[in-house]
Amino acid sequence: MTVSLRFATLSFAVLLLSSPAMAQTASPGYEPAVGQPGKDVVWVPTPQSLVDKMLDMAKVTPKDFVIDLGSGDGRTVITAAKRGAKAHGIEYNPDMVELATKRAKEAGVSDKATFAKADLFESDFSQAQVITMFLLPSINEKLRPTILNLKPGARIVSNSFLMGEWTADPTETVSDCSNYCTALLWIVPAKVEGTWRLGNQDLALKQDFQNLSGTLGTTPITNAKLDGANISFTAGTTKYAGTVDGKSMKGSNWTATMK
Repeated sequence: MTVSLRFATLSFAVLLLSSPAMAQTASPGYEPAVGQPGKDVVWVPTPQSLVDKMLDMAKVTPKDFVIDLGSGDGRTVITAAKRGAKAHGIEYNPDMVELATKRAKEAGVSDKATFAKADLFESDFSQAQVITMFLLPSINEKLRPTILNLKPGARIVSNSFLMGEWTADPTETVSDCSNYCTALLWIVPAKVEGTWRLGNQDLALKQDFQNLSGTLGTTPITNAKLDGANISFTAGTTKYAGTVDGKSMKGSNWTATMK
């Protein structure tokens, strides 16, 4: 990442002082200007090569429902729809919503690509399998509790900016790009912190997002991790792998129930 939060915040402040007309209702034939102020961020489009990379990392398929937070001119939603996914953009600027809707129609994907003028913090993401976003770190962190309540396994992809202390899994950078060129992926983990009964022993787990620590009986667990609803850990010389379903988890030859 070469562009800092300080730069983005400064750009926003300068534009607010120097370009008040940008916030006014656009005329017919509206085209957005890079750096124009929005509700919480200035608008900078994600390069198409990075849009493609973000959707690749999230492994978007026609079975997915993709929600783009701060959808701007609609390029991420339209690209996801071209891949066969149902995709929805949330955008506060009504002119952007109108422009994106027009572009989706021109691309022939208006049956799969929809847009709404709405506030991110008042919107429902609960049905999404994939969330994409290009927002500031402070906004990512504010949205994080809502994101962590999504169904385990939901994929979250951000252009360039982090999610606080929740570390991304893979990150990838595209080469044919000058600014904002890194995609970061998170997988929403199941909630497993607490004490479970596994066989005749207690499995005590502490959770730090997708990373786990704890003990099985008196034996410390190692290599403990969540990948969505999939859990894996080692206790002594025994490796465990299974799937979490609410207050139960199950492997090929073991089960555990939360106490």
